[in-house]
Amino acid sequence: MAQIGQKGMSFEDAPFSPIHKKVAVGTFMGQICDGYVLGIVGIALTYATVPLGLDGFWMGLVGAGALFGILLGSLLTGIIIDRMGRKTAYAFVAIFTLVLSVVQFFLSDPTVLVAVRFLLGMCVGADYTVGVALLSEWTPEKIRTKMMSWLMAAWTFGYIISYFAGLLIASSGGLGENGWRWIISSSAILALITLIVRLGTPESPAWMVAKKRTGEALSLIHKHLGANYALPTVQKKVKSASFFRLFSPELWRNTLTSSTFFLCQVLPFFAISIFLPVVVKGLNIGNPHASGMMYNGFTMVGVLIGILIADKISRRAFLLWTFYGAAAILTVMTVWQSMPATLAFILLGAFSTVLAVSIVAEWLYPPELFPTELRGSGVGLTIAASRIGAGMGTWMLPVVMEQYGVTVTLTCCIATLLIGGVVCQLLAPETSPKFVSRKAASETA
Repeated sequence: MAQIGQKGMSFEDAPFSPIHKKVAVGTFMGQICDGYVLGIVGIALTYATVPLGLDGFWMGLVGAGALFGILLGSLLTGIIIDRMGRKTAYAFVAIFTLVLSVVQFFLSDPTVLVAVRFLLGMCVGADYTVGVALLSEWTPEKIRTKMMSWLMAAWTFGYIISYFAGLLIASSGGLGENGWRWIISSSAILALITLIVRLGTPESPAWMVAKKRTGEALSLIHKHLGANYALPTVQKKVKSASFFRLFSPELWRNTLTSSTFFLCQVLPFFAISIFLPVVVKGLNIGNPHASGMMYNGFTMVGVLIGILIADKISRRAFLLWTFYGAAAILTVMTVWQSMPATLAFILLGAFSTVLAVSIVAEWLYPPELFPTELRGSGVGLTIAASRIGAGMGTWMLPVVMEQYGVTVTLTCCIATLLIGGVVCQLLAPETSPKFVSRKAASETA
């Protein structure tokens, strides 16, 4: 393969090296922190309801505050990092997350708490966007799919441990009415670790090439991988990085698919998992905490299954069977609410598993749908669109539960899953390298 600037092997074909480890650990740690920030609010609200005088409306708004913030944070960050680079944003989001996590401890006004949660959500959205872009552009091509899959495992791990950490903090003696403060601000610990790990992370060579800074990109590759590595051939002219190109005839299907599938996955995921005790009570399943532990446990199992099969089936098949499978299980639970408790537990675990399998595609699929020069903007728009669903679902779930009951609430979640499945069936392009090459080979045979 011909190279830019010198002869040698493409840096995308390099073996896993210390620089890859640094970027991976920094991004994975950020995802653990992001998952924790979003998950910890659910258990914190359980203990903050009385001290803060929260009704269903305010519980939903505090719970959804960060999700709405992700919308703005991811959208703005995507545009910024496509123009100014990944490196600076990668470090600064950890700093802001640390500061805002600590600030939560000192708040007593629900309105101010919602505002701070919104700002934290902006940090999470920014981290999603810059982390996915930087990791996908540094990771060697042969392990990229697996690495991006494990990214979601890291996020899920953070989301799940927040539940158990919250229960552990709440069970500590002597905290009294301040227990919720220690719970919700505990994300500061993970933010600090993330910041320390990320210090010194270099810029993305792929972004530098897209900005015609080929010499700097080559120097970066030599510094971190060695002089025998170079940049891949770039034969075609780099196209416009304008945000509006995402809606061009070339890319609009990818943009719509990416935004819709992400939105339709996260709405039921966050709405149900954040207010799981409320949903479980409505379904008459049993002990809310026991059900929560089981639900979160199966969520982790589902993510691990998703990682194992991500490279073995096509992206389209992955999306379709998880959407339709989760919708089918939730339909049975909604229609047959008088089922035996044991069967209800089994179906709740199955639903959690299938929904968790589906979220593996959230960090794997969007980066594959957009070219390098628009990857930050495309992923940012995808995350922003998805948070409309996640935020509205989380905000409205306790309100709808109070007004209309569990049947109407879960029916809305089922409808969302079905919409996601239909859109993907009609529009989702195949991006899995294995299946794309297989299709190309059959067409030329």
